Amino acid sequence: MNKQIQYTDEPIGDIKVIADFLSSPKELALKNKNTKVTISLSSESVEYFKSAAKENHMQYQKMIRQLLDEYVSHQKGR
Repeated sequence: MNKQIQYTDEPIGDIKVIADFLSSPKELALKNKNTKVTISLSSESVEYFKSAAKENHMQYQKMIRQLLDEYVSHQKGR
């Protein structure tokens, strides 16, 4: 990859302005409406999720939330 780029002074040609078709970052950040709750979990469960989350490079709270969301989705489909 030591090959240097050779630039020239050739004309580019006709240029067209294209309207922005991408969603804004705010629109891309799909967030569910969350409700904060306080819950007591067993130490064993918390340690399991912390360990699994660390292995998967994510937050353990997010992992628990996703698990609960999947459970609810499955139950609604019954």
